[in-house]
Amino acid sequence: MKFGLLPRIILAIVLGILIGLVSPSPLIRVFATFSGLFGNFLGFIIPLLIIGFIVPGIGAIGKGAGKLLGWTAAIAYISTIGAGLLAYITAKALYPSILANQSLKEFANPEEALLKPYFDIEMEPLMGIMSALLLSFVIGIGIAAVKSDLLLNLSNDFRDIIHLVIEKVIIPLLPVHIFGIFANMTNAGQVGSILSIFIKVFAMIIILHIAYLVIQYTIAGSVQKKNPFSMLKTMSPAYFTALGTQSSAATIPVTLRQAKHIVKKEKVADFTIPLLATIHLSGSTITLVSCSMAVMFMQGHSYAFTIMFPFILMLGITMVAAPGVPGGAVMAAIGLLESMLGFGPAMTALMIALYITQDSFGTACNVTGDGAITAIMDKISREDSVEDEKVAV
Repeated sequence: MKFGLLPRIILAIVLGILIGLVSPSPLIRVFATFSGLFGNFLGFIIPLLIIGFIVPGIGAIGKGAGKLLGWTAAIAYISTIGAGLLAYITAKALYPSILANQSLKEFANPEEALLKPYFDIEMEPLMGIMSALLLSFVIGIGIAAVKSDLLLNLSNDFRDIIHLVIEKVIIPLLPVHIFGIFANMTNAGQVGSILSIFIKVFAMIIILHIAYLVIQYTIAGSVQKKNPFSMLKTMSPAYFTALGTQSSAATIPVTLRQAKHIVKKEKVADFTIPLLATIHLSGSTITLVSCSMAVMFMQGHSYAFTIMFPFILMLGITMVAAPGVPGGAVMAAIGLLESMLGFGPAMTALMIALYITQDSFGTACNVTGDGAITAIMDKISREDSVEDEKVAV
């Protein structure tokens, strides 16, 4: 039986807590050394990850069915931003009460309480996060503009290499990294409050996922003049399939089959569902915003609207064509967390652990929401067809 990433992460957290309670400091410093080296490598690979995923994502989006492509991408982006804003407003309102008993002083400077590695190896990234983003936009838009198949194929090959690094190196070692972080935090006496935050944030995120799906299908139902809850029921097999696969791409066959039951033009679903699987991440955005604000709350950092809104806007772009592996969205977002929100190694590790424990639910929200956007695009496509017929006459 395959032992998935989520069980491995949970096992790593449990073992990390147990080892942190009973092990001597020298042993914990061994794991702290590994976590430090792994974190440095992660920092090195992030700019390459951004280039590897965003360039072919933007380049491929530039090739397609014109107006239908533009509308689909625009609505998907608006939906993703809306999800982020909903998460921000909810977290801003609820965190002061549901996380009120957490001691901010306990988390004010976690790196000072944690044991230091035995040694450190600098792994300087080839460029900064913003440089990688700007370069990705320039090259991706350029590929779409000049319609260069050669450059697009090269960017796809580079993406496959980075995908391989994530799948074969980062994902397998990630539980060890999480284990080391939790062992270190347990040794420093921080883990009890962190676990209580996990439970509260997890419950809030699941409720937000469901609420946002209801909003999406209420809009789609009003456009299609159908019962939104009936549409949601039709799409439910995609939701539960995504819970198991933890991948929007792997769920495409089921999402496509169910989406064709809620639209009139099946060709629209054939076009939108594969596209939305890579550009529409409303559920993941809810999770990333909620988790990042929880970590910032723990650290006593400000999460004002002027800080979070630019992060949400960039998040909608950065996660385009995020890898179809568990935790892909949070990997693509690490650069933004560090450059825009000031996350350090301990905060990043907490963020990854928080995110991956519910990654399957975020993916399920993503793919189910794809059906709502497909229903809206079906209506727009049919109206355009009517207009074209009138012009032809």
